[in-house]
Amino acid sequence: MEVLLIRHAIPIRRELESGIADPELASEGLKQADLMAQYLSTEKLHAIYASPMQRAQQTASPLATVQGLSITTVDGVAEYDKNSNHYVPVEELKANNDPRWQEMLRGEWTSADETEAEFINRTVSSIEDIIANHASQRVAIVCHGGVINAYICHVLGLGNQRGFFYPNYTSIHRIAAASSGERSIVTLNETSHLRGSGLPIGLFQK
Repeated sequence: MEVLLIRHAIPIRRELESGIADPELASEGLKQADLMAQYLSTEKLHAIYASPMQRAQQTASPLATVQGLSITTVDGVAEYDKNSNHYVPVEELKANNDPRWQEMLRGEWTSADETEAEFINRTVSSIEDIIANHASQRVAIVCHGGVINAYICHVLGLGNQRGFFYPNYTSIHRIAAASSGERSIVTLNETSHLRGSGLPIGLFQK
């Protein structure tokens, strides 16, 4: 079977004194999500899964419409900062050389809710559970950069390498999953749907 890990589109910046930020998509993000859905419209998906976070749900919505499918929410593919009171797009952190950007570069773990090992275990096991339920099918999982990093590192046998690469907004990462347990990376960071759109793509491309 083939699993498509899709990073959410760009959300708004939200910083609260207390509570959970969980931002919705920016206007550019809504356009990114529409382009991604149209890009995948010629491929038959058998199921669409998404993190419960707003940015993932809103990214999955146009894809579900195009495919004529419902969205199945999976808590296990939520990001490590799911309960954080702030969300700042990483491009803004980088542009301002924010201390949080430096923490990311150093690979420091900042979640107070779970350890890095716990995060990796829940994301990998959640994705593997989805794979197990869809033999010989193609499914999409709309999730987050940290989740994609964790699973790709798992497939490559790299251990805990948070931030080893940067998944662009609405980027598609394809993994072939054999019933024998073998996992093969087919593509990383597919963003053809954003080329020439004028929309933000990621850290190094516009």
